[in-house]
Amino acid sequence: MDRLQGMAVFVKAADLGSFAAAGAALDMSAQMVGKHVSAIEERLGTRLLNRTTRRQSLTDLGRQYYERCKTVLAEVEAAETIAHTQSSAPRGRLRVNAPVTFGTYCLMPVIAQYLKTYPDVQVDLTLSDRVVDLIEEGYEAVIRIGTLADSSLMARTLKPYRLIVCAAPEYLQRRGTPTTPAQLANHDCLGFAYTARPPAKQWPFMAGENLLLAQVHNRLQVNDSRAQLAAAREGIGIILGAEMMLAEDLRSGRLQRLLSDYETPAQPVHILFPSARSQTPKLRSFIDCVVQQLGG
Repeated sequence: MDRLQGMAVFVKAADLGSFAAAGAALDMSAQMVGKHVSAIEERLGTRLLNRTTRRQSLTDLGRQYYERCKTVLAEVEAAETIAHTQSSAPRGRLRVNAPVTFGTYCLMPVIAQYLKTYPDVQVDLTLSDRVVDLIEEGYEAVIRIGTLADSSLMARTLKPYRLIVCAAPEYLQRRGTPTTPAQLANHDCLGFAYTARPPAKQWPFMAGENLLLAQVHNRLQVNDSRAQLAAAREGIGIILGAEMMLAEDLRSGRLQRLLSDYETPAQPVHILFPSARSQTPKLRSFIDCVVQQLGG
């Protein structure tokens, strides 16, 4: 007889107190229940149940075996649940958080492709430049830019977040083209303010291994990257922005890249999520999609 089935029958008989009750619950005869229990006792060489015509009870060894059987059966059920979850198609609602600029220009194209691939998944994307608490606020995945703090969350590395300097041809014709970071002090630069942080008064650049901090004057400051980009297109000033956000304007000629000999320090980017043990098919497939498209 099947050993796991025998364990399940034995546990049911012990729980319900009789072979007849266990048989009714398991859709088998009381005689078949008795055969399963007898087979176990014969294999172990000991009695597990004290049986009389009126009642039955576990022996001391039977109670120990009963507790072990429950543990084994619970583990088998958990393993089968995991296997079923792993093999089932992604479906349901997925809550994701990302910084505003990254989410708009980098993550949204990935989400669009993901939704086309998995039609049974719905995505709730929240864009915010504050650091959210994934667990407390109920998100299943978040994008973080910058160095990670110690955390119990899992993380996958994405491409670094790179910033570049650009300006509209109109602005450059009117004010001239800076050729070194130091010359930015004599130009109008577009400041970006977010959450409680004011616009930076210095823009960082790398000359080889040397860090240069260029003083900048913010004639206009905004708290939204799309408004900042619109201002740059209008020739109001020089923008330091995400490379992906500025790519289309560079291709079309609406903006022109500046100071290409000086790299700005890149910031690390990660997607964070709970431990692998609690991942659903929708979350696991989303992480794979993001890493495939944005991984570095």
